[in-house]
Amino acid sequence: MDHPLPGSDALVRPWRTAAYVAVAVAAVELILLLVIAGGALVDAASARLQLEARDRALAPVSSPKPAARKPSRAPAAKRPRSDTVVLVLNGNGRTGAAAAAASRVRGRGYKIGHVGNASRADYATSLVMYRPGFAGEGRRLARDLRVKRFGPLDGMRTRELGRAQLVFILGA
Repeated sequence: MDHPLPGSDALVRPWRTAAYVAVAVAAVELILLLVIAGGALVDAASARLQLEARDRALAPVSSPKPAARKPSRAPAAKRPRSDTVVLVLNGNGRTGAAAAAASRVRGRGYKIGHVGNASRADYATSLVMYRPGFAGEGRRLARDLRVKRFGPLDGMRTRELGRAQLVFILGA
């Protein structure tokens, strides 16, 4: 027979329901803590990624430095200066600059093939270019004129040179 419990024991009777409620409250708290902690982790990771992306975007663009290169050795000039023909082009836009440069080149003993204007007038520095097989002569002309930039033909076709083996483009 069932007897009703006295007043103080009446609260203990629904112990199973109380346990379920306590577990449910603890589970909700755990989920909230996980959401908060996960959000903080995501924010931290996002901030870190944004900083890295900004640093990469603002970093100066530079090519990796090559390993210690030995200076390139162009072959020695095979022809005397008097047999070497130079095309002199004005690449700085100043009137008469190519003619003055041509007389400097002629003064060094070279033959002048043609004097004219380059395809553009914004060369920052002077340069010497050489036809295939004339690397030694190109190096010698660059050294004679104290021009630091020299290399093979770039942006010009061999047929544009006429009889010249070298091109001297006068820069600013």
